[in-house]
Amino acid sequence: MRKSPCKLPNSLLSYLLSSSESKYYGTCYSEGSSGLLKDYATREFNAFLWISLVTITALLLGKVFKLFRLWSKARRIAGPPCTSFFGHNNFGSRGNFIDLLSELHNKYGSVFKLWLGPTQLLVSIKDPELIREMLLKAEDKLPFTGKAFRLAFGRSSLFFCSYDQAEKRRESLALQLNEKLLGRANVIPKYVTDCIMGRIDEIMSKGSIDCKMVSQHIAFTIMGTTLFGDAFLAWSKANFYEELLMMIAKDASFWASYRVTPFWKQGFWRYQSLCTNLKCLTQDIVQQCRKNCKLFHHMDQNPNDETVKYGTKAASSIRPHGVVLQDKFSRDLDGHLNSREEPCGNIMGMMFHGCIATAGLVTNILERLVTNPEIQDKIYSEIVMVRQGSTKDAQSVDKMVLLLATIYESARLLPPGPLLQRCSLRDDVRLKNGVIIPAGAVLVVPVHLLQTDDASWGSDASKFNPYRFLLKVGNSDPEQDKSFSEVAGGAVDTSSFILNDPHDNAAFLPFGAGMRACVGQKFVIQGVATLFASLLECYEVRLQQPRLGSDLKSTGPEIVFVRRSSQKE
Repeated sequence: MRKSPCKLPNSLLSYLLSSSESKYYGTCYSEGSSGLLKDYATREFNAFLWISLVTITALLLGKVFKLFRLWSKARRIAGPPCTSFFGHNNFGSRGNFIDLLSELHNKYGSVFKLWLGPTQLLVSIKDPELIREMLLKAEDKLPFTGKAFRLAFGRSSLFFCSYDQAEKRRESLALQLNEKLLGRANVIPKYVTDCIMGRIDEIMSKGSIDCKMVSQHIAFTIMGTTLFGDAFLAWSKANFYEELLMMIAKDASFWASYRVTPFWKQGFWRYQSLCTNLKCLTQDIVQQCRKNCKLFHHMDQNPNDETVKYGTKAASSIRPHGVVLQDKFSRDLDGHLNSREEPCGNIMGMMFHGCIATAGLVTNILERLVTNPEIQDKIYSEIVMVRQGSTKDAQSVDKMVLLLATIYESARLLPPGPLLQRCSLRDDVRLKNGVIIPAGAVLVVPVHLLQTDDASWGSDASKFNPYRFLLKVGNSDPEQDKSFSEVAGGAVDTSSFILNDPHDNAAFLPFGAGMRACVGQKFVIQGVATLFASLLECYEVRLQQPRLGSDLKSTGPEIVFVRRSSQKE
């Protein structure tokens, strides 16, 4: 009988099932199994290639569609023509870029666009009302800024994440600062100011003081005692922590500028080593403060134990009041971290942002005081008058309206950063003037231009004039009240004037606004006012004239603190 030819299965599954059913097929399969497996592998590999090709094509088409959508919507926004596919470039230095924004706003109006690249759109807004609307709608931070933060401090749920993720923790931080610590900022413990003034006296014994360096130290001391408690003053590693934090902050943007993290560079690993050291120091001070809290808790439970009293006499001069050690906020920061979040990222982020903002404000105030000695004299008279009617421990800075006006005016003329940056990653931003800003565009507010604009601040917008924030009692005119400068030639009768709320002017944005506004701005203003009230009561700040052979590496003007005659023993 003639033998029927072999019929091979048409799939690998059929081959595997049938191979165990018949010995007849065994001989047949032995002849063609090798060809079947090769054919199956070829088909599967081709199918994989086709699926990959279709997937990649779909992704690329999605990117192209988003790019054309961005170009299409951006065409409706005014701006200079772009002659290069790579966008407008050669902006020059930061100062040149601000000047360019000023020139383009004068030419194209309150909203215009610039192309930073084929896929990077920058939109600058100068109109105060549009800015306020934009800051309420654009809730996201720039991805580049978030990358710099993560490289330096690790992942954080308080900074540089979606607003929905950060909202609860921002509210918790605002509650701690504005309700519990605001009262303490109004009466900074005497040993905190004594520590700062002791450091000033120590530096003054060697000569004049660099304005920026002393401002950095003042800001660091204020933020350290705020976050970690007053035990921060006794921490032996505080000076090293300050230097390390500033070194990391200086290089963060440079390493974040790489599109791919530069693991191959030795400098990057040295930078990462500094970041690791900073995290270890942060953990160390948190542990020290927690031990200090437990010590005082034990002392409070044993008030009559003489051994405890005398054994802890040295430590008992410092009381824990830090934000990090507040039960609710500590749980929010450290008790519910996800697996990808850095435990100390929130703490280091608060320390960094607080120091940068406070140091810049203190520097500008000192520079304004030394260049306007008549204002300084009036503030001193105001401080003396207010202190005469207050208790010994009360600072009463709320009554020092000229001091507060000087702080606001200093913040207006020199905000912490020249640009306020936001973006909306998911949704388009629709402004009430009809302009639609596509999702993903970089939104910038030239804060310095806005806060020195004649349309918002009058003809003297570029001049230092703290009286613009003061209004005579009974005068309902919202315009600048100049009567204060006319009557305040000597002693200042603060009861005749009130402080205008600077935030009533939409063009006042030194601490931002909207969803991402600085949650600690009230605390910073009150804390800096309290410090300067104590500082100016004891010292007169003067500008040091340049001398031959002076240090050319100085980062700011040289100033001297001269003790007032009433404070000399």
